[in-house]
Amino acid sequence: MDARASSNDVAVIVVMGVSGSGKSTIAAMLAHRLHWIYEDGDWFHPKSNIEKMHHGEPLNDADRWPWLEAIAEWIDATRQSGRHGVVACSALKRAYRDILIGERKDVRLVFLQGDQDLIAQRIAARADHFMPPGLLDSQFQALEPPRADERPIVVCVVPHPREIVETIVQKLGIDDAAAVDANASTR
Repeated sequence: MDARASSNDVAVIVVMGVSGSGKSTIAAMLAHRLHWIYEDGDWFHPKSNIEKMHHGEPLNDADRWPWLEAIAEWIDATRQSGRHGVVACSALKRAYRDILIGERKDVRLVFLQGDQDLIAQRIAARADHFMPPGLLDSQFQALEPPRADERPIVVCVVPHPREIVETIVQKLGIDDAAAVDANASTR
């Protein structure tokens, strides 16, 4: 199946991957490149989730459901307003992605795929993030890579972020003029 879509077909892009894969960086750069709205899934976490992760405790599904529902509400509001957006969200399990994307044909998934050793090095180099390096193992254990029926765009995290963004734009088939016009009428 061809992963290409026109900007008219894509309202929201969910950039997923384990902590340290570059979700926030790539999603923010992608949104900037397309002139779309950017949100970070971390901003939707309730305080209790952030405190739990800060103390090195992995989240369980009961912690995640309200967080995922809040992101899904943002996705639906963005779609209903006729705007376009990009959100960074770990979305490690298929059940989580079903909440975020489900039957929404105008929401696309980008999976940032990387080696655990490389990502561990990146996490160790980060400062002031609530996700400690010790939780990376639990992220990889929970990760269910997207399957073909989810229409994922799978991108390796090794290249420079600008190259990753251009690869995503190319695979989506979004041209520059359409990207700029996508949110212009609602600003």
